[in-house]
Amino acid sequence: MATNSLHSIQHHSLIKPHHPSNTPSTTLFSSLFLKPTTTNTNLTLSSYSSSSNSYVTFSVSQTTSSTTPLTSETNISYDLLTQHLSDKNFQLADEETRRLLIVLAGEAAQKRGYVFFSEVQFISETDLKIIDELWKEHSDNKFGYSVQKRIFEKVNGDFTKFFIKIGWMKKLDTEIEQYNYKSFPTEFIWELNDDTPEGHLPLTNALRGTQLLYNIFKHPAFDVAQEEQAEIAVENNDSNSSSSSTPLAKRIFKTDYSF
Repeated sequence: MATNSLHSIQHHSLIKPHHPSNTPSTTLFSSLFLKPTTTNTNLTLSSYSSSSNSYVTFSVSQTTSSTTPLTSETNISYDLLTQHLSDKNFQLADEETRRLLIVLAGEAAQKRGYVFFSEVQFISETDLKIIDELWKEHSDNKFGYSVQKRIFEKVNGDFTKFFIKIGWMKKLDTEIEQYNYKSFPTEFIWELNDDTPEGHLPLTNALRGTQLLYNIFKHPAFDVAQEEQAEIAVENNDSNSSSSSTPLAKRIFKTDYSF
């Protein structure tokens, strides 16, 4: 059991959340803004007139710059996640992602401080897509749950192959080919560069097994078209037929997923 390893991909059930600040949950903060547009806001103002001894009401048309929002179904703000991703501070973005999933999963997850795999179904499709789209947008489509799912399906749902592919496991310097989980946070890559494995972020802990990550991949937010599934199947067949290396199933791994 690698207590030090991936110890915080953080509770398979997602780490204990940061306590959110007392930010007002308004429509402005609960929206993910994507496309700029121009909107007109009518302000109604009142002014006291001493000559008539009464209040005069009038309107002012104000033009403001905003964006077309993809709105959260739960009035949750994605401002902090957007800021961290814009700043390329992927470690803080990873933390905020886990906090958001805990909030989205419901009151029980919030009290517990992590998400059970059975609670993934309670996360709205729109909100999960917002998180995924933000990760993809700020990583040139290299990070995100949908990116991870595509890789997972390309290795035919083999979690060991998947963890190696996205850089969550490392090869040990042993005579026999062995792999172990990386230690969190020092052995993970928090920069976006050419050497960063595709799908490396966001992290999801498998302390209690792989069901949490599996259920995220199976969420309706990440349903793929049949054409794309067929394409993945063709790629898998080509890969399997052309591979001449030692079959992965015959290699030695640490097989408990207790990061």
